[in-house]
Amino acid sequence: MHTATLPASTAPAGRRATRRVLPGFHLTLGYTLFYLFLIVLIPLSALLFKTFSLTWVQFVEAVTSPRVMASYRLTFGASLIAAVVNVFAGLLVAWVLVRYEFPGKKIADALVDLPFALPTAVAGISLTALLAGNGWIGQYLEPLGIQLAFQPAGVVIALIFIGLPFVVRTVQPVLEDAEKELEEAAMCLGATRWQTFARVILPTIGPALLTGFAMAFARAVGEYGSVIFIAGNVPMVSEITPLIIIGKLEQYDYAGATAVASVMLGISFVLLLIINGLQAWQRRRSGAPA
Repeated sequence: MHTATLPASTAPAGRRATRRVLPGFHLTLGYTLFYLFLIVLIPLSALLFKTFSLTWVQFVEAVTSPRVMASYRLTFGASLIAAVVNVFAGLLVAWVLVRYEFPGKKIADALVDLPFALPTAVAGISLTALLAGNGWIGQYLEPLGIQLAFQPAGVVIALIFIGLPFVVRTVQPVLEDAEKELEEAAMCLGATRWQTFARVILPTIGPALLTGFAMAFARAVGEYGSVIFIAGNVPMVSEITPLIIIGKLEQYDYAGATAVASVMLGISFVLLLIINGLQAWQRRRSGAPA
């Protein structure tokens, strides 16, 4: 005598087992919190605890000395300029890779990821060899009074180089998924190219552009390897904040190094918080889910 078995679709709702791809909520949440504490919160806590070993006067003196303040201006200023440049350059590169077909397209697409795979020290040495006074490009610029290497301009160029892929790879999939029919409809209704871009394309890729900007800026603020070779590391002129921190560590001034690092952490966190707020505002404005 055979017993009939109800298919899963007709089984009572109370008996139907909920199948999940990943384990249950409590297990995944536990792993998430464990790795969050292990990789992020514990190191940051150690940084802050070491900083608290300084008195308030010592902390202020460590983080506001003229040399450190000059490094703040260079690090955050150059990072901001590089991120803004990468927004426009990355958008153009992503647009060409998505909307046009040309010989060597796959090679150009692969070259975008080169800064990801290239060691940062190699990138710095390569840029220095190109832009120095005796370099391939610098030898023609120096007679004109243009000096890029060992100047703040060289720092900006290095940060543009390492930050460009973040914008390209963030915007590229959004452009690929964008509906071209909307652009064609706008043009058929009499919209100019600029109006089509500003009112149809830009609202779609706006959140991705802000994300790419935030990622490029965050990478540039903490960049060290590709900058120290081309910067020249002249105090008060071309010395970045990460180099200040390394110098304090080499002098066994651990509390001073963590104090400067804490200021960088705080400023970076506030800036990223503002950028995330702009992203959320842009999504609400465009009607996309936050």
